[in-house]
Amino acid sequence: MRVVVTDAEVTLADVLSLRLAIEGPLKPGTKLVLRHRATGVEREVALGASRAKARDATLAVSLAPLTLAAGRWDTYLRQEDGRTRIRSVDPGFSLDHLDTYALSKRTVAYRAYRTRNGYLALKVSDAEPAAEVRAVWFREGRFEVTGLLAYTGLDDDDSRHEARLSLRRRQPSLVRDAREGVRTAPAPTTVAAAATVQGVRFHAAVSLVDVVAADPEGVGMWEPSLEVEGVPTPLRLASRLDDVDGKRRRLNYPAMSVDGVPVRPCYTADDELRIEVGA
Repeated sequence: MRVVVTDAEVTLADVLSLRLAIEGPLKPGTKLVLRHRATGVEREVALGASRAKARDATLAVSLAPLTLAAGRWDTYLRQEDGRTRIRSVDPGFSLDHLDTYALSKRTVAYRAYRTRNGYLALKVSDAEPAAEVRAVWFREGRFEVTGLLAYTGLDDDDSRHEARLSLRRRQPSLVRDAREGVRTAPAPTTVAAAATVQGVRFHAAVSLVDVVAADPEGVGMWEPSLEVEGVPTPLRLASRLDDVDGKRRRLNYPAMSVDGVPVRPCYTADDELRIEVGA
């Protein structure tokens, strides 16, 4: 039986809400099947029958009790005459909804989406507090960034929180000790500046002149993090609450010259922000 999703959403209560266009009514014993794309593990949810002449149906499935592992889950309807993969004409989310969804403190995040081939799928990911990047600038010798605090549980209001943005040089190059003839890694270097956090919105700026001056070799990868009053651990800067996965391949920022050293922002394979110096 042909099944098409016309509206898909994961609600703030982690309920998968679907509206289906169907060729015939859902029969007793119909099940929604979620299949993990990498492992093949499946979860089944029994659904109620629809009206005899129904050409559409609405489904609501609570996701938390299913204990879904992180990854991509494909969706199917299973009836007595076989299993049908569910097509979709709805992207499954809006950017505004993703922002609202991320305001709650969570350990697991769910997102319904349409695959490139036009099928409904579910993305499950670990949800740890993070500083979600909305814009990055290199101007007047500074690195500036704005964004949203995700999964922290802080209120989206006008309250201000003390905060600090830090840039830490990760995995510095090995250097040779002239006397001992051995190669050692210098201690990690950190450059920091005060940041502004109002509610769940943040803005921060760090001098790139200080960053270049703090790197004696003029080559390094710097990892930014945001420390916020009321949040127990530093927040990594990342960009995941959108529909652009793989920013490392898709976003190429121009380099800025700082005291003759090229500096540019870039992303890692898992969409975390970095500052690349001297490359």
